[in-house]
Amino acid sequence: MVGKTPRQQRYDERRRAILDAARLRADTDGWASVTTRHLAEAIGYTQPVLYGHFPGGKGEIMLVIALEGFAELAERCRKALCRTDAPGARIAAVATAYLDFGSAHPAVYEAMFQQVIDVKFASDDTPADLRAGFDVLADTIEDESRGVETEVFWAALHGISLLERAGRMRPEHREIRITELIDRYARG
Repeated sequence: MVGKTPRQQRYDERRRAILDAARLRADTDGWASVTTRHLAEAIGYTQPVLYGHFPGGKGEIMLVIALEGFAELAERCRKALCRTDAPGARIAAVATAYLDFGSAHPAVYEAMFQQVIDVKFASDDTPADLRAGFDVLADTIEDESRGVETEVFWAALHGISLLERAGRMRPEHREIRITELIDRYARG
């Protein structure tokens, strides 16, 4: 495999810097505060340079961050799933990994699920990282059909994540909520 040229390496570094600056700004002040002007200033380049990396501007940046978030979430959940064979423990581990990701990365989670991004869910065009995230949830509850049961499990985790972040659910009751999921989904 041939290594990257210095030019390609600089391009990749600038691209990563743009994504990191957008993620930091969104985590700090929300997505509304992320502008191409701010990002260009944050990385020390002009807006045309930013558009050279992301022709779709802020929307494309949010899409890339969301896709990276789906990959990271799937990886965290897969690692949690592999820690145990007991169905209840598997559900608890994956639910905790999912909820911890949502609370630790609110802007990424928002880009993934609340911002408008050009990604199709539950279709032939669904990106592999989204499918991997859905598959790990299906594997967690042993839903071989990968259907509605997994969707409801995912919806429960998503709802809990949003409600916890909004302060609408007491944090000290998370374990009780996870126990309810175990009672509903643990097989055997």
